[in-house]
Amino acid sequence: MSNFHPYALRSRTPFGGRVVNRRSFLALAGVTAASSVALTACAGTGSNSTQGGDGKTITWWSSHPGQSKATEQELINRFQKKFPDLKVNLVDAGKNYEECAQKFNAALSGGDLPDVVMLSDVWWFNFALNKQITPVEDVAQKAGIDTSTFVKSLYEDYNLDGKHYAMPFARSTPLFYYNKDMWQKAGLPDRGPESWPEMDEWANKLKGVIGDAKAHGWGNAVDYLSWTFEGPMWTLGGAYSDGWDMKFTSPGTIKSVEWLKSTVSKDGYASISQSIANDFSAGLYTSAIASTGDLSGILGNSKFNVGTAPLPNPNGTGGCPTGGAGLAIPSGIDDERKVNAAKFINFITNDTNTAYWSREVGYMPVRTNAANDPEEKKFLQEHPNYQTAIDQLPHTRSQDNARVFIPGADQKIGGAFESILVNGDNIESTMGRLQSDLQQAYESQIKPKLKG
Repeated sequence: MSNFHPYALRSRTPFGGRVVNRRSFLALAGVTAASSVALTACAGTGSNSTQGGDGKTITWWSSHPGQSKATEQELINRFQKKFPDLKVNLVDAGKNYEECAQKFNAALSGGDLPDVVMLSDVWWFNFALNKQITPVEDVAQKAGIDTSTFVKSLYEDYNLDGKHYAMPFARSTPLFYYNKDMWQKAGLPDRGPESWPEMDEWANKLKGVIGDAKAHGWGNAVDYLSWTFEGPMWTLGGAYSDGWDMKFTSPGTIKSVEWLKSTVSKDGYASISQSIANDFSAGLYTSAIASTGDLSGILGNSKFNVGTAPLPNPNGTGGCPTGGAGLAIPSGIDDERKVNAAKFINFITNDTNTAYWSREVGYMPVRTNAANDPEEKKFLQEHPNYQTAIDQLPHTRSQDNARVFIPGADQKIGGAFESILVNGDNIESTMGRLQSDLQQAYESQIKPKLKG
């Protein structure tokens, strides 16, 4: 899920997290609201004409998640070696998924469209709903794509009315990261907690050995708090929605947010970070929930032994959401460009290349046979932290509609949590406003376009 960046250090709170004050939070909220409004307003306003162009040059817009630009370029080199008549132009489309989606949205209003665009879990749906990206089924046969070889749960995340509007690429789940050295010092078993109440107990043991560090860190709204807390919320009895039925004010959800707030209270053991992967690597937290896409960066930057574990799943109903990004093809380009774009996506996600991508960056392999790749087998034996996400995949759940399908909901949910945790805003009233806001967005922007 994450777009990992080595942010420069800033001033910190006494509890180890970066300073987040009300002014900076409100500034973030204003930018986020403006971005989502702009995206919604522009969606569907592009020209109905089809763009031609150089059919032999594939332009790929990416935000290079997980510091992956060099790895992306290697995939391009492999493709161009196999298909020497085709050239791929890699374009920096922003520093994160949001900026990439906003750039694409702007191009839909009359700019030059890419051939391939990276769209995250919270962005593809709106473009698909407005018919601005191409169903894979429309180009699969001509491009030689066997969609049955994709990991089914990852491919089905792009299903709208029986058609699929992206192919999985930088797919991730949250992982529980922990500092093995501190775990051992505190006398804890070498594993993640099996439930969040168990983590509450472990935090008391950690307090005695970690000094100024915090036992756990939560990412802020920009660091996808609404995603990394979704799994804990499920196992604590809450949800964002059940289908399109909003659940932000349900007793289970309120209870789960109360627990979240308790972890960052004066007597709690956690705090909010503005760069959770970096702060965990720096030793400011002894555990954190972050993306599989952060794995390579965390391992490379940490001075201690890092452990990874699945998110607690005490009820056996799935305590971890899928996430990350797929690659989509604009519907507004001509057929030659669409087929070549699909051919490119198919190649860089084949068994060998998705395994390479996973080893280099940390995202999950997206093809079912990737685990049979000899290099992948050897790598996973030598680097068990990378195996955790693969083992966790059968226990994941598709995300709640309210987060991933309503424009801007990711940041609105994360922003509501931040206002509760950082500014002390009332839980019931904040969650009530959030429910009303997202219900209205669903009624006006999505419901009229859904079939049935």
